Amino acid sequence: MLQPQSRTALPPFAATAAVVAILYFARDVFLPLAIAVLLTFALAPIVSWLRRFGVPRLVSVIACVLAAFGVVAVFSFVVVSQIGEVAQNVPTYQSNILNKVRALKESGSGEGIIDRLSGVIERVGQEIDKPEDNLAPAAHPSRPDPLLVEIFTPQKPIETLMNLITPLIGPLATAGLVIVVVIFMLLEREDLRDRFIRLVGYGDLHRTTEALQDAGRRVGQYLLMQLVVNVAYGVPIGMGLWLLGIPNAILWGLLAIVLRFVPYIGPAIAMILPLFLAIAVAPGWSLVLWAAALFIAMELVINNVLEPWLYGSRTGLSPLAIIVAAIFWTWLWGPVGLVLSTPLTVCLVVLGKHVPQFEFLEVLFGNEPVLDPKERLYQRLLAGDPDEATDHAEEMLETEYLVDFYGNVAIPALLLGEFDRARGALTDEQRTRVAASAVVLVANLNEIAGEEADEEDDAPEDVTQDDGEPADELPDGAGKAVLCIGGRGELDNAAAAMLAQVLTVQGATVATANHADVEPSSIRSLPLEGVHTAVIGFLNADSLHHGRFLVRRLKRAKPSLRVGVVLWTDGAAGDADKLAGDLNADFAAFNMAGATIGALTDAPAVPLKAAKRKVRRPSQAGRKSKTA
Repeated sequence: MLQPQSRTALPPFAATAAVVAILYFARDVFLPLAIAVLLTFALAPIVSWLRRFGVPRLVSVIACVLAAFGVVAVFSFVVVSQIGEVAQNVPTYQSNILNKVRALKESGSGEGIIDRLSGVIERVGQEIDKPEDNLAPAAHPSRPDPLLVEIFTPQKPIETLMNLITPLIGPLATAGLVIVVVIFMLLEREDLRDRFIRLVGYGDLHRTTEALQDAGRRVGQYLLMQLVVNVAYGVPIGMGLWLLGIPNAILWGLLAIVLRFVPYIGPAIAMILPLFLAIAVAPGWSLVLWAAALFIAMELVINNVLEPWLYGSRTGLSPLAIIVAAIFWTWLWGPVGLVLSTPLTVCLVVLGKHVPQFEFLEVLFGNEPVLDPKERLYQRLLAGDPDEATDHAEEMLETEYLVDFYGNVAIPALLLGEFDRARGALTDEQRTRVAASAVVLVANLNEIAGEEADEEDDAPEDVTQDDGEPADELPDGAGKAVLCIGGRGELDNAAAAMLAQVLTVQGATVATANHADVEPSSIRSLPLEGVHTAVIGFLNADSLHHGRFLVRRLKRAKPSLRVGVVLWTDGAAGDADKLAGDLNADFAAFNMAGATIGALTDAPAVPLKAAKRKVRRPSQAGRKSKTA
């Protein structure tokens, strides 16, 4: 019996292209629905608030919708009336505009830039309009140019009325449709939610419910906060323009509120018209400068004070995503799409966050880092860019100590490199580049290390280990000399340099040695004079067999030397004691905090155990020869 074939899913790219095509060609249907959905998200918290006070659902819904659209209607009426007043007053400003143009033309020499540009344009126009020379004489006398005759037919009153009403039918019908849809969505919000869950997420109620709540929360908060920010921006703009004496200040304040919904370019558009009117109203240039200063000051206050305080990271969009979304939705739905671009993109990011098939949307448009800090640092080290790695480290060190950064980020980044080396994915050149970049990173952080060392408390009181468990306070390293050694390769050398810097911050005198310095031929040349403790670090657990020989060599070179081994992996304290016993080391550790504590402990050195030797049993032939 043939098994039924599984239904193949439409490829993501083809599905996305199909959705975009549907949204474009059916924009007359989807645009009012999108507006209605966003307004539902914005008004739903107000309806819920009224419901908590015992207001019936129908009353609260109709009251919210009528209030919202009443505000929009009053707003539109004021804007239209103000625009009509500006249109009537424009001819009165003509003389000031002409005077300013003459002043610009007369500024400087007689051949100013405006005169030269005007002359060039005039000559080009004359050349274009110049008729071609006819070499042959005209066969017939030229006829006079025909006269343009226009037939004027007076319109009937009913036709005039229709011409006025027809352009308004489309916007009014759309507004009415949006109002009706918003009312029904608010009335049947729970039922629509249940139907949506049954349609797309019945198999995972938890994830679908969380996605709906997240989308409603993000979009609602964004719209509310954006409205608060825009009002806090437009009202002072209107009042300031009124105090400066610019006509129709109410209009410019209201337009500033609306245009600021448009990302980035909205405030610039809102500033152009008042500045042009300032040029037309006053004979001088001081009013223009004051108006420009008002807009710039408000932008600085809103962008640097109010928006970070109100927004935080509530939208979840990166700045580049906002720009790309504005371009896309403007192409798709025109100016209305430009205004709706940010909340619509927020919905897409929420969809990508909770639906695995659309995870690429969150990666493309979200503001959350797509790589872990350790992966990001490793990528920079692998690319041979220690400067950007330093910038990344400095950002984290604004809130963390070096011991935390090295233990939680830098050492795990080196572990990623060691893992790639062990599986053959990292070439020798790349391994050398990663190690060299890590050493440069450590050198670049010397200034921060010095600042930590100069603090009143040399060690942080609450150090956390790599596994998130609290660690003991780091001891003072004053008067102690420590030698940090890379165990087996260049990456181990870089880890040793990081440990050395942490020990230096604690006040110890620290030297470093690479893995080649502990070879049998060169171990006698190590600077062990005055050294209290030597710490050997390994990124690979397979190197511990080699670590046992290194411990014996160092203890033979200096019997009073404390020798510790650090295996930069996860491990418990009991495992560290067992590892130290197996390697005949004075201590063992698995993280930066443990290595620092072990290196700066005042415990005496563990005596070197005698190596167990295997006794070879004589062969049978040997026994016979010895008997003979």
